[in-house]
Amino acid sequence: MARIIRQEEALREAAALLGAGGVVAIPTETVYGLAADAFNGEAVAKIFETKGRPRFNPLIAHVSNIGMATELAVFNDRARALAEKFWPGPLTMVLPMTATSPVHPLVTAGLDTLAIRVPQNTFTRALIAELDHPLAAPSANRSGRISATTAAAVDAELGDRIELIVDGGSAQVGVESTIVKVDDDRVTLLRPGGVAREAIEDVVKTRLEAVTGATVQAPGMLLSHYAPQLPVRLGAREVNSGEALLAFGPRRAQGSGQAAATVNLSEAGDLREAAANLFSAMRELDRAQATAIAVEPIPEEGLGEAINDRLRRAAAPRDMTGQGE
Repeated sequence: MARIIRQEEALREAAALLGAGGVVAIPTETVYGLAADAFNGEAVAKIFETKGRPRFNPLIAHVSNIGMATELAVFNDRARALAEKFWPGPLTMVLPMTATSPVHPLVTAGLDTLAIRVPQNTFTRALIAELDHPLAAPSANRSGRISATTAAAVDAELGDRIELIVDGGSAQVGVESTIVKVDDDRVTLLRPGGVAREAIEDVVKTRLEAVTGATVQAPGMLLSHYAPQLPVRLGAREVNSGEALLAFGPRRAQGSGQAAATVNLSEAGDLREAAANLFSAMRELDRAQATAIAVEPIPEEGLGEAINDRLRRAAAPRDMTGQGE
């Protein structure tokens, strides 16, 4: 079983485990990650084995600063402007790899691009600096399941599969990073997340393009994802008998009084608060004696785009191959 250690006391032990080719669950501001040395193929393979994740699904490389990032990926002017504005923070960029990048091909799923970001969590940046290698770190949950935003949630998902969980408290953002692909003259939104579309467009001075084609270019792009055990019904304006209710804002769906359980993402209708509470709320309702989870409508603006993206994937027909973040 995994040991849980507070981040203030975990740096040396976590670095030693990672340096020896192990995997460690670590806190970030978005969700908890399952980390391994991104240069060590055997260590990265343990991430896939631990999560039950398909190997065609690439991982994000987490680095301690922009300097480390430029050793691994090629930054044009737009990419550099985004890094200067949003790093450290919940923005991942998919960029061409440098010719000398030692990141293992398992991290990139054999692509010639790399998903990369600088996390906000100071412990995680210190851990990367101590190891002096980037960390490949998808979310610390079984593949396709609800992402973990606390150490306890990681323990429930993976405690019997890993040795160490670093406890950094509850994740502040609560949804995964936004992912954009930056080409010469295009910026494409691959996954909405902790940085709103509008904030990115303000920096790059152009509208973000939509994904075309079905190729998986980054984490979180699979149709069925972030899924509880219970079925999820979106846009609910009424609650059916036996359903649990994922609520939002001050007004309730018709029949809410008969819900098997209710969790409100934000009584005030605050999308930032709702994002931070999303995965913990879904976990709580998934434990209810219910037939399904009914989800009240959530605005598609700002962080609502990321919230609705996660909910649509949670509600999608289940893919039994275990694909996921």
